[in-house]
Amino acid sequence: MTLWGGRFSASMDESLWDLSESFSFDAALHAYDIAGSIAHVKGLGEARLLSGDEVATLVATLEAIELEFSDGSFVRHESDEDLHMAIERRATELVGPLGQRIHTARSRNDQVATSLRLFTRDALNEVARATLALGEALVDLGDRNPGACLPGYTHLQRAQPVLLSHHVQAHVFALVRDVDRLLDARERANVSPLGAGALAGTSLAIQPDFTAQLLGFTTSFANSMDAVSDRDFVAETLFDVALLGVHLSRMGEELVLWTSSEFAFATLGDAFTTGSSMLPQKKNSDVAELARAKSGRLVGNLTSLLVTLKGLPLSYNRDLQEDKEPLFDSVRQVLLVLRALAGAYASLRVNVDSMAEAASDDLLVAIDLAEALVAEGEPFRVAHERVGHLVATAVNSKRPLRQVVAEDAALARFDGLFELGAALTNRSSPGAAGPAAAPRQRERLEAALEGLRARLVDVSQT
Repeated sequence: MTLWGGRFSASMDESLWDLSESFSFDAALHAYDIAGSIAHVKGLGEARLLSGDEVATLVATLEAIELEFSDGSFVRHESDEDLHMAIERRATELVGPLGQRIHTARSRNDQVATSLRLFTRDALNEVARATLALGEALVDLGDRNPGACLPGYTHLQRAQPVLLSHHVQAHVFALVRDVDRLLDARERANVSPLGAGALAGTSLAIQPDFTAQLLGFTTSFANSMDAVSDRDFVAETLFDVALLGVHLSRMGEELVLWTSSEFAFATLGDAFTTGSSMLPQKKNSDVAELARAKSGRLVGNLTSLLVTLKGLPLSYNRDLQEDKEPLFDSVRQVLLVLRALAGAYASLRVNVDSMAEAASDDLLVAIDLAEALVAEGEPFRVAHERVGHLVATAVNSKRPLRQVVAEDAALARFDGLFELGAALTNRSSPGAAGPAAAPRQRERLEAALEGLRARLVDVSQT
């Protein structure tokens, strides 16, 4: 069965069929497609294009087909090019000619756009929740290790001491932005295209606002051509997921470093590591490496869709069939990474002593010494150069900076800056890495997280 048989005298060539068929991947939309069809049937009843009994029969039939998909008993016919044809074909088998009326005042163009928006809406919710859960796991890691500190790095060189909680919360603030973007994208995606038809609407008296409300959309489309051709919501979702993936990759890289023997800052639980097929001593942080690697796939999916969309004339083009696999893949992959990383951070054991030893490197006090001179009135550039000479002396003579400073009569009074923990304590400005700034930062983070939790509750009710 095809949906356009009247116009053609020959069946689709096998090579075109192989290129064209999409059931193999769009069957993942079955629950959404059937929900959209049920809403459409009720809309046809509202428009008096179907009787009440016909609506009831078709709704029951569509629900039965959904049950077949859910329990695995649905059988694809060899002529089912895509999910939409398969559902209509099965409905016709079950209730005869009445099944052929499901597609009244509807095109596959607005049908698939509706199904995909419904899928994307739920996917954005799910990714947002998993991202928030990872953020909470990171906050918990800091809470489990109060007072733990480590060097903060620039250019992967030790820069200044920071609280571990401050370090991991930096990642959480990035995840907060990710969730905010995901929920914003959901809001823009929450527009119903159902009723736009092939591209120009219909002469039949349907009510798109009615079906939009049934499906929980905020509103219905304003322009029928835009409704069937718009894939901004897919591109935006893929961008948000790709950027989230970049943040996850950064975390993965960091975990690889932290769990190496060279850093020895932390150890992942056995359940989140792998061994070697050859080397018995190995404990590999594969979870972190895969988190790092998946980002390339997510960026690739975004690029693939953007290139597909580039240059398409209005309105619907078959090119848009290529929107689904990148979206499905990105959602699946990012959820795998988010859940695995949340578990990995929960299993992480921090080597507090090793971190603290690295953070006590007295070269990290150089900025404190320069700022102490600034506080006494010395211009910063003068102080910076003066301390830089002291650092060079310490490095070249292989002596501690503290010793070099102590031997300088004009600077010996600053010896207290080298006391254990002093450099961390001195990081006291708003948003800084020391203990004094931590409570306010935590308040702001908790407020942001709570706001996102509330938004997720709100969207789950639509």
